[in-house]
Formats: sequence, C-alpha cells, structure tokens
Amino acid sequence: MRRGADGRTIHLNNAADCAQEVAGCPLRFVLADDLTRLCTALAYSKGARSLACGDLLRVPGESVWLEWCNEPWQTELKGYGFAVDAERGPSGGRRGVLLRSSRDGRRGMLRSFWSTGAEPEVLASSIEAYFDLDTEAGHEPDPQDACRTSDIRIVSTAPGREDVLSRCFRFRYERSWSDYYAQAALAPRAQEALWRHALGTIALDVPLVLAFLLLLATRTGLPQSPQRFARLNRARALAGKAHLLDHIEVSAPLEATYGPSSVPGAARARGARRLHHVRGHLVRRGSQIFWRVPHLRGSVRAGAIRTRTVTWTLGR
Repeated sequence: MRRGADGRTIHLNNAADCAQEVAGCPLRFVLADDLTRLCTALAYSKGARSLACGDLLRVPGESVWLEWCNEPWQTELKGYGFAVDAERGPSGGRRGVLLRSSRDGRRGMLRSFWSTGAEPEVLASSIEAYFDLDTEAGHEPDPQDACRTSDIRIVSTAPGREDVLSRCFRFRYERSWSDYYAQAALAPRAQEALWRHALGTIALDVPLVLAFLLLLATRTGLPQSPQRFARLNRARALAGKAHLLDHIEVSAPLEATYGPSSVPGAARARGARRLHHVRGHLVRRGSQIFWRVPHLRGSVRAGAIRTRTVTWTLGR
C-alpha cells in the first residue's frame, strides 16, 4: 500500500496478487542449474544468435510459469561481463517469470518475480513486458489488453529482423504502478533513474526466456521430469504448512563438455598457444541450429575438449 499525492491509499499490484494465478498455471517449469547456465550462455555469449530465431519461438501455453535459481544465472552473467548486484536478488534466492500468452503462443505478456534468499519474501517487478513475435520491421507490437501507456524499447546490437528484442518487445509499468508514479509528478531526471532501476529487474530475464523457448521447440525437446507432491502435500496440510506446487523439472540436453579435465603428460603440446576461453557461438541454417559451446583453447595441460559443437533440429 502507498499513499498518492492526493492522500488516497493506492494498492500496488505485487507478488501476492499473482500467487493464485501462478498456482493455477497448467504448465510450471523449473530449470535445473545446468539448463539455467546453458540458456544464459545461449542468450548472452558473444556471437550468440538466439534472437535471430524469432519465427521458431512459441510460448507452450496460455499461462506458463518459469523458475530458476539465482546463483547459476548470476555466475554465468558475470562471465559475460554483466555487473550483478543485490538489486537483481541475492545469489541464494530464486527467480521466476509469469507468461500470459495467446493461443498460438506468439503474443503475450510477462512479468518477473524473485525471492530475497534468507527471508521467504517474494517480490514482483513493477514493470511488465508485452510482445508480439509477428511484429514486422518498422511496426509496433500491440499489447494483448489493448492498454497503451508510456512504454520503452530496448535495442540490441542484432541487425534488422534479427533484433527480436527491440522489434517485438516493449516494457511498461504495471497499471497500478503507472498510476502511482504519474501522481508522484517526479522530475524528469528522477523518472529516468526510476525507469532504469525498475527495468533492471526484468530486462535480463527476457533473453533467457527466449533461449528456453527455443530449446523447448527442438524436435528432441528438453529432458523433463514431472514432480508431483500430492502425498507430501497431505502431510504438509496436517502440519499446517503451505502446499508445494506440482511442476516439471527441466534439465540441459547435453553435458557440460567444455570444462577442464586431466590428460596424460605425453599429450601436452610443446609451444602451444596460451590457454584461453572461447565464448559460445550460435548459427542457424534452415531448420537446424548449431551451438558451438564455450570451450578452452590453448595448452592441453589445462584439459581436453571432447566436443565443441551441438546440433539441434527444429520442425517447421
């Protein structure tokens, strides 16, 4: 609750207001740590082209919950040069995204949530994103609720139609937060600082979500393990504890084969290049996507790379 400029009490939409919708989601995905790292690498590696596959992306349901741990996500972000701070949640917490989509999975909205780690408190972003993956270059995506407020566009470095983020996504304050800040009559500089702060709670989640949807669309899909808690929840109910939500645990479709491993001394190359890390590269050729996984290059004393290329095939 907040008080507006006119003294009225304003209810600001928060995580508690969305709890029932999350509990009612027919699809709830929880990413294993290895998949969280892979999706982050696909989204942010130098040369990654996950944003070039907008025509392959679809939300698998009209209401979908996606959740992952903060620690592997933040660790991977740091490796790609992002300054991760407490504003994006402590490393011990969790993050989640609620997606509301059209039946064809091409239009919708999403909002981010995160826990604070030590305390069981869940926070919600004051900003939400709406998208239309069929938006043509030079046009604007339309929000599903037909409500147009002041929104913001994020521009990536991808050229032309490949820039799915700036072409298909727009960010805006959730309606109650928009009304609250409108009444506050902030100075332009304060408004900009507030925008940047609030946008930082959701913007980095979007490429990870796109990478996950891309992997979900592959013919082989992702390793999935349904987690059911009916029996455990009966015991929790008797103990007065909240129910655990059924969900699908999703893991990476490949092993992390690019880490260092020991090799015999005879295999060490004389005069080899200095050991260095090569970031991942994503290339699309028709219905196939080739992912050159991040790997070490240089002296084999630091390890041997078993494979560096993973191929995923997608249907039309």
